[in-house]
Amino acid sequence: MSSHEGAVPAVPELARAGTPDRAAARVTSRDVARAAGVSQAAVSLVLGDKWRGRVSPGKAEAVRAAARELGYRPNLAARSLRTGRTRTALLVVPALTTEFFARVYTGAARIAADHDFGVVLYPSPEGIGPARPSPSTTHGGRPVRAPLVPDPFASASAALDGVIASSMAADALAALRTPGLPLVMLDSDPGDATASATVNLDIADGVRQLTAHLTGLGHRRIAHLAADVDSWTFAVRTRTLTDALADTPDAVVHRVPTALGVDAGLRAAHTALTVPGPRPTALLCDDDIIAAGACKAVRRLGLRVPEDVSVTGFDDLALAVAVEPELTTVRLPAEEFGEAGMRALMAVLDGAPTDAATLPVALVPRGSTAPPPDTPHNTARPGG
Repeated sequence: MSSHEGAVPAVPELARAGTPDRAAARVTSRDVARAAGVSQAAVSLVLGDKWRGRVSPGKAEAVRAAARELGYRPNLAARSLRTGRTRTALLVVPALTTEFFARVYTGAARIAADHDFGVVLYPSPEGIGPARPSPSTTHGGRPVRAPLVPDPFASASAALDGVIASSMAADALAALRTPGLPLVMLDSDPGDATASATVNLDIADGVRQLTAHLTGLGHRRIAHLAADVDSWTFAVRTRTLTDALADTPDAVVHRVPTALGVDAGLRAAHTALTVPGPRPTALLCDDDIIAAGACKAVRRLGLRVPEDVSVTGFDDLALAVAVEPELTTVRLPAEEFGEAGMRALMAVLDGAPTDAATLPVALVPRGSTAPPPDTPHNTARPGG
């Protein structure tokens, strides 16, 4: 291994990935070693992610750069036979209907690629575990059994090296816990001793920031449009909001459960704004999609956001700046969240110690919040 430390050597044009020359399809670890100026053993260590303490960081980067430039792909089947690993992780998310989980996947896949791992994405509807077969139906008076939906958990221990599950409902966890298969839980109970590792966003702090923002503006009548999903993350939001308002004089919270969706948020907001008694001056929504529906409900009732009713979301999706006025919300670092989850899984697979990690979140005040309409000298206008 005689290359200059930290230098990334030039790669012969003939062997670059994407060239029509058939030699590019036959790139071997020897070619990578030659281009990087290291031994084949060093290439194996670096691409197998076992180089730390055995190969210098500069040479490790040179190997990775040469492999990328040459389009080198290791023989994963042969490696699996040698190591007993498939180098594949399963990422389970409640749904693919919001960009949040797409960002989580992007972050996880980025770290996985650095470790030469693949990531299989599996959406679990509403976070309730494997998709279940539809009930049997009849055709011409004869029973017809619906086709079974493939269950990735049934043989997970044989096909996967580990599972990362994000924001799952409580009754989904049993299906994910397979003996000998590492499980990293994201946005889940950090006290769950059966998970190999947990990584969380500071959801409670996000709720506290939102609550302080609304009470600081003068709001005391708040409707919580609470996601009707049995999961740790939404339970935290409900509990934290209650605790945060406990010491606020005259604060009243009315909770309205809702499904995750624009139409569901609209219906929940309409209910909250039309029940007998003083109207809420703020709608605190469990996510941005519910909040978008809430904004529609406010307008359909002939009211204004934020002069008559303030609305807040949670997540900071692209939708938050697509509505008018733009949505006050809590920004969740989704890609960093996915990265942290995959790093935790890699640490578990390497036998390294892992501590429960919590990533910070941030309040993003925008135009959908203002002082309540009964505040003296309130001159709030759309846009805040």
